[in-house]
Amino acid sequence: MSDCVFVQLRCKPGTTYKVAEALLLKELHSELYSTSGEWDLLLKVYVPKGEDVGKFVNERLLDVVGIERSLTTLTFKAF
Repeated sequence: MSDCVFVQLRCKPGTTYKVAEALLLKELHSELYSTSGEWDLLLKVYVPKGEDVGKFVNERLLDVVGIERSLTTLTFKAF
């Protein structure tokens, strides 16, 4: 079983598509969306049970060039 986590990303101006392409190549997410508003991208990620969520996000996702800021939301129960 995995933990479902949503990660919102703000990209440096003009880099959103490059960031999205780099994330696609990593194949770590379940879903990836471009969004309007304060954040540019939204990822749905399943972090393997037992792995540290912060470490997973920081080391495997946020190393992509062009990411300026992130907001990670942990989930608990789906209804």
